[in-house]
Amino acid sequence: MRHLITGGAGFIGSHLAEALLARGDQVTVLDNLSTGSIDNIEHLRGAPRFSYTIGTVANEPLLAELIDRADKIHHLAAAVGVQLIIKSPVRTIETNIGGTELVLRHAAKKSKSVFFASTSEVYGKSTDFPFREDGELVLGAPPIGRWSYACSKALDEFLCLAYFHEHGLPATIFRLFNTVGPRQVGHYGMVLPTFVRQALEDAPITVFGTGRQSRCFSAVGDVVRAWIELSDRPASVGQTYNIGSNLEISIGELAALVKEATGSASPIELIPYERAYESGFEDMPRRVPSLSRLEEALGWIPRTSIREIIDSVVASFTERSCAIQAA
Repeated sequence: MRHLITGGAGFIGSHLAEALLARGDQVTVLDNLSTGSIDNIEHLRGAPRFSYTIGTVANEPLLAELIDRADKIHHLAAAVGVQLIIKSPVRTIETNIGGTELVLRHAAKKSKSVFFASTSEVYGKSTDFPFREDGELVLGAPPIGRWSYACSKALDEFLCLAYFHEHGLPATIFRLFNTVGPRQVGHYGMVLPTFVRQALEDAPITVFGTGRQSRCFSAVGDVVRAWIELSDRPASVGQTYNIGSNLEISIGELAALVKEATGSASPIELIPYERAYESGFEDMPRRVPSLSRLEEALGWIPRTSIREIIDSVVASFTERSCAIQAA
């Protein structure tokens, strides 16, 4: 099986590439390295059945060629991270909507399967917990910049389903919930790698807001396994799936666990949202998925504990630091 992964040098994309190669498939990665890193796929370079292209999905002739050579397209290329989204709303909207439309258009011409990486952000300010795939999406007002990301990904979902219904494109949507693990970095606001880096440096662990807001973190290995198993199921076509853990933890508790796991002397500091992001910034107090549709399809749900996830991220940071020092 031949796979194209857009955004394949990113955190999740690189793990997906690794897993597909491990089972004997052929993988091509397309990434412009705007938020991904060549370091994430360095260990795959030169491997049989692997190739990569530094480029963007906006390069239509290149995209068309790569889609034509693939059997399945995994579309992960997107603007990501709260900090990047707030600083670059135009880039967020253009990248997410324009790039996805191009992928869908060219995939539809050849009836190639598309698996689209959406996000739990699309649930917005909904308080109908746990979030179900057929539940209402409650987005904030346009003047609040963070909602541009949620809105763009929601529109991407509408595009996927429109191409499915109107053109028969075999498209599937995966709403990912706070995927974390080795290779993730905190440059764009990702909370766990930021906490781990701060703790290892004995710097203040900065918790934005009250720290009482809760999330469900899922190990990237679990997410990739679910992604691949769903992509192998013909019955997943035209469907939307939440992928993540339903084990809830507050951000304040997460900071305390990171401090404990690293043996750090770091103080935990609360930073008001208006200092961390922008005036009027809005956040969701809870984000908890219903995983009943996922469990029905696969017979299992992600269950890696948060402590195991933290330990894996700490080990990844430590290994990277040792490699840098040895170089």
